[in-house]
Amino acid sequence: MNLRWTPKKSALALALCGATLAMAPAIGAGQAAGSAKAASTAVLPGDDFFNYANGEWLAKTEIPADRSSWGAFASIAEDTNARTVKLIEALGADPHAKGEARQVADFYRAFMDEATIEAKGTAPLKPLLAGIAAIKDKAALTRALGASVRADVDPLNATNFATENLFGLWIAQGLDDPQHNMPYLLQGGLGMPDRAYYLTDSPRMAELRAKYLQHISAMLALAGYADADARAAKVLALETSIAQSHATREDSADILKANNKWSVKDFAAKAPGIDWPAFFKAAQLQGAHSFMVWHPSAVTGAAALVGSVDLATWKDFLAFHQINQHAASLPKAFADQRFAFNGKALSGTPQQSLRWKRALAATNGALDEAVGHLYVDRFFPADHKLRLKQMVGNIVAAFSKRIDQLDWMAPSTRAQAQEKLKTLYVGVGYPDRWKSFAGLKVSPSDAFGNTLRAEQFNYAQQVAKLKQKVDKTAWAMPPQLVNALNLPLQNALNFPAAILQPPFFDPAATDAVNYGAIGSVIGHEISHSFDDQGAQFDAQGRLRDWWTKEDMDHFKKEAAKLVAQFSAYKPFPDLAVNGQLTLSENLADLGGVAAAYDAYHASLAGKSMPADADQQFFIGYARAWQTKVREASMRQRVLTDGHAPAQYRTAIVRNLDPWYKAFNVQPGQALFLAPAERVRVW
Repeated sequence: MNLRWTPKKSALALALCGATLAMAPAIGAGQAAGSAKAASTAVLPGDDFFNYANGEWLAKTEIPADRSSWGAFASIAEDTNARTVKLIEALGADPHAKGEARQVADFYRAFMDEATIEAKGTAPLKPLLAGIAAIKDKAALTRALGASVRADVDPLNATNFATENLFGLWIAQGLDDPQHNMPYLLQGGLGMPDRAYYLTDSPRMAELRAKYLQHISAMLALAGYADADARAAKVLALETSIAQSHATREDSADILKANNKWSVKDFAAKAPGIDWPAFFKAAQLQGAHSFMVWHPSAVTGAAALVGSVDLATWKDFLAFHQINQHAASLPKAFADQRFAFNGKALSGTPQQSLRWKRALAATNGALDEAVGHLYVDRFFPADHKLRLKQMVGNIVAAFSKRIDQLDWMAPSTRAQAQEKLKTLYVGVGYPDRWKSFAGLKVSPSDAFGNTLRAEQFNYAQQVAKLKQKVDKTAWAMPPQLVNALNLPLQNALNFPAAILQPPFFDPAATDAVNYGAIGSVIGHEISHSFDDQGAQFDAQGRLRDWWTKEDMDHFKKEAAKLVAQFSAYKPFPDLAVNGQLTLSENLADLGGVAAAYDAYHASLAGKSMPADADQQFFIGYARAWQTKVREASMRQRVLTDGHAPAQYRTAIVRNLDPWYKAFNVQPGQALFLAPAERVRVW
């Protein structure tokens, strides 16, 4: 569960997710981050705490034309990106820049060189398409499908199940074997976000399918394919068949359903239709003896389609997805067409991002930690890391104390929970060891080639992990990303440097505000180790039931109350929040705010606190989630995202007794819950 990020992660991750972070002004024009006096007086906190805390910001803020949403996350990211680009441009102008600095500068420069990209036209793409055209039989098709695999899927990040390649790959330690890395195979093959977009019988989904069909046809036509409409129809029909075998979002999030270990020989019996040894060889996985198959029905279904669907359709499928995935580094017509569907149709975003923003996103994706190293050296003060580590220690201690005070938990379960906290790795700011990009060729005049080489380089690095020791301290996010992450297999947390900015962390703000904002983020990630998913892993990251039956029954009973609470929220008359899909994040929010609140009070160590300190704490939490979202994007998120919309995440405070006292919340107000109805887990 992560806050949200665009470059694909490759780690089992429970992260924070929101919109896409933002800088200090996002708190509101002229508002102090946690000042209770700056809150709205137009609505009672007990009726709508999100609007109470953020009403002035909501009234004044417009979503930028190139965004599907805007908020605290987005504006921090915008500020971070602007500073990072200036740094990269300065490196580009420095004739003495070398090593990774030169790689970063050249990758960015090539992407920004639109004149060269236009002059080359589709020439860089033609070798890829020629290779697809040369496929003469199913054996060659199998090799092409295997070669297209990329390690770009995080199965526990509900916003990221879909991959355009037929299967997704993830390299991580085994669910039952924390000492060795192994490959995980996941469902893929869809150009739209989820199976629901292909299979739901509603006017909106039918409209999106029609637009997607037009998009496939337009991309094929731009690349010079004849009969593009007819080809597109067959590609869409194939993807619809693939979608029919896909697991739902809820099933994908169920780790026990994902714990399927197949030997290479098992694939032939359980998923006939593909020459699996040939497939794995083409995917550079011939050395793997067994796989974790996260979505068995999807693997079986896709393999059957490889065996039954005609070769021409599969070739057009491969061609379209190669064009679509690399549209950003092709001439403007390709990038514009991709945005017309992915941006306008799917997300309701009226305007494409400026070129420099897209260039930075591509550079971050290709050279993530190289950019991050440059960012940290320039923009992340050492004292921020020290202060955050202290806060983390305080919140871990508060969470530990809450575990000790649980009257429903058996001593054996409590001991295991405490062991998880004691062995938890917490990364603050940046990784202990930086990834190397030595050997990656980057040209200042070859945007398309740079993208392909970076994909292949990063994939090779992921596959190489199969022969390496498990690294419990490895990061799954680069430092310049505004996000935070829990990695249950590693029993580790990542807090990238870029999130350690206002309104999440403000050195000038009160402790109450900082504990309410970044403290709740820290608590959220700690809580993920004990949510409905994270609680299934022990201190070594092994999938193991360490609970007594009575304790788990109690936990599930309380979790079911939270499912019901969130399922009652309806952002649209025809669409409700999925309380089961969002359960992990809601549990983490609940535990995170509670632990951060306790940690703040413990940090006072007997010192007096301002009279409105508790109000500052809760408003600091609410303002960290200020967000505005376009309708199309909101609908997509409700259907596919493991995180509830921000206004409902803010309302988690209705389960916390101190919030009622801080704001004098009374029966009859919309968010009021009787004490017996408040969900209490950790």
